[in-house]
Amino acid sequence: MRAFRGQPGIFEPAKMEKMEAELEVRDLSLAFGGLMALSRIDLTVRTGELMAIIGPNGAGKTSLLNCITGFYRAQEGRILFNGQDITNLPTHELTKLGIGRTFQNIELFPGMTVLSNMLLARHIHLNYNLGLAGLFSPSVRREEVRHHRILEEIIDFLEMQAIRKEPVGSLPYGLRKRVELGRALALEPKLLVLDEPFAGMNLEEKEDMYRFLVELNEAWGQTMILVEHDMSIVMSISRHVVVLNFGEKLTEGPPDVVQDHPEVIKAYLGDTETI
Repeated sequence: MRAFRGQPGIFEPAKMEKMEAELEVRDLSLAFGGLMALSRIDLTVRTGELMAIIGPNGAGKTSLLNCITGFYRAQEGRILFNGQDITNLPTHELTKLGIGRTFQNIELFPGMTVLSNMLLARHIHLNYNLGLAGLFSPSVRREEVRHHRILEEIIDFLEMQAIRKEPVGSLPYGLRKRVELGRALALEPKLLVLDEPFAGMNLEEKEDMYRFLVELNEAWGQTMILVEHDMSIVMSISRHVVVLNFGEKLTEGPPDVVQDHPEVIKAYLGDTETI
């Protein structure tokens, strides 16, 4: 990753060492009326880990991510982040604590440029108020330069220099997914939650996204939770896999162990004895 010379960057190793991201989900249950979306889910994510959550459609994967990131409120159970109970915290508080995410359906502002979309994510790191911003004092100018430097570093890493001033709505789908990853990184998350980041991409776009995520995790220690349907990607990129089915956890473990688990094979392929 290419950081700016002579200045501490967002991805400097010294900074990444402080990115503790210990997540614990305990006995989490979520229901919508009489429909049980999640039933007594337990999982643990350690700092520096890339965990994949897989399962058939309707297994509860996105519901679990929505609970972790504050979009849903579970009826039972607890979620701890770095020892703090975050079960009922609103999304903006979780963002300040260091939990960022991308979405299944791209949530960008299509009429704004790539740079402007990413700049929106920096609001949680602003150290000046509206009055100082209006005066555009020297301290505000210095901070604006700092925020733009961080964004340019992310743009450089994600190889988006050529589109940085393009309206997001004019970009092909794969590049918009990349912009959404960039905006999530602009939050400087300790835990990055990715909901189907490879969905809808062609092979070349998937290869690029794979390369970015591997470098983030292996070279810079970014902790990640990944929901993805492409099993070839899941089995090659993740260190730990959790399998959900009908809102329950079937199993978890290393990718090579999980993919041969009989209950996992049954969940994806059906009962082969009846075929």
